[in-house]
Amino acid sequence: MSAEDLDRFEAEAELKLYREYRDVIKLFSYVVETERRFYLTNHLDFNVRSAGQDVYFDICLTDAWVWDVYRPSRFVKNVHILTFKDVNIEEIQKSDMDLVQDLPSA
Repeated sequence: MSAEDLDRFEAEAELKLYREYRDVIKLFSYVVETERRFYLTNHLDFNVRSAGQDVYFDICLTDAWVWDVYRPSRFVKNVHILTFKDVNIEEIQKSDMDLVQDLPSA
């Protein structure tokens, strides 16, 4: 496989992932972004924990969708995230979904 073939494969995989995201975002209420992953979910349990003087985040997601181009199945029953890094949680607004739906398909 040439470098050009690999680039084409990766570009097609990313476009397929984006299209799937565009199709499933309307099913979810929250976006959860960590340093390593991007998730969509309807149910989350967010807790701030401490270990000595360190603080970390403990997040549990139920029935989530994960943005990962290399996963064969992006729907996940349960996700448990433990991190010392920043976590961004946003509630998806209906107007945000309208903007995603209005983007061109191909």
